[in-house]
Amino acid sequence: MITLDNLSYRYGKNLVALDGISATIPTGIHLLLGENGSGKTTLLHVIAGLRLAVPSDSCLIDGVPTASRSLPVSAETFIYTDSMTFPYKTIAEMERYHAPFYPTFSAEQLHRNLEAFGMTGREPIDRFSLGNRKKAQLAYILALRPKVLLLDEPANGLDISARDTFIRMLAENVSEEQTVIVSTHVVFDFQNIVDGVIVLSHGRLVLSMPVWEITDRIAFVSDSMPPANALFMQQYLGRFNAIVPNDGTVQSDIDYVVFYNALQSANRDSVLNSLLN
Repeated sequence: MITLDNLSYRYGKNLVALDGISATIPTGIHLLLGENGSGKTTLLHVIAGLRLAVPSDSCLIDGVPTASRSLPVSAETFIYTDSMTFPYKTIAEMERYHAPFYPTFSAEQLHRNLEAFGMTGREPIDRFSLGNRKKAQLAYILALRPKVLLLDEPANGLDISARDTFIRMLAENVSEEQTVIVSTHVVFDFQNIVDGVIVLSHGRLVLSMPVWEITDRIAFVSDSMPPANALFMQQYLGRFNAIVPNDGTVQSDIDYVVFYNALQSANRDSVLNSLLN
């Protein structure tokens, strides 16, 4: 479990990247949303211990401050960024020299993941295209099975088929003991596998809530006519996609595009009031 308690982070004296963030992030897969510059990558770096939380005990993994950079926390946490490079030439070498530092690593899972991408693990990573390099990397990091896995734009560079394979792989590989946070702008891909949603805006936490609780309190509807009780609404291709209060009679999935746009709009308070009150 990740605990954030009034977490802040500054670059220099004046640039506030994170401001007073408090949240409890349990096990499961969580979608991290926010505009460019909202603090998403900084938050992932703080959770990973790459940047030091302020105050030092404001970011905890199972009660241990990530700022301590202790070995148990480091061995149970992995962050994957869009520009990451691996220090070894092949995934087979990563398995031999790097994977032993992760006690939860599964060789069986790794080879199953590689096979799903049509790879053996013996291919030279540096000769891959961007898309194939990311396939190999994602196959490997999912097999590490760290307690906390942080993914920053993991689907960038993947074609449609590879993204579909990755999403299935993510759903199959993540165990009940893991906490996974995915920061992405490609929200469609993660539609059916997300357990919770975290939203940042200008360095502040807008929302952190389980999906089931969101859909219990609001519903996402689409109709040719605008609903009279809409908390937020946008028109697209002749239809009105809207968020309405849920009186318990409507079952719907989250439309993450509509949801994100609502939380960036002038109607944000109305949506949040329905969720939080």
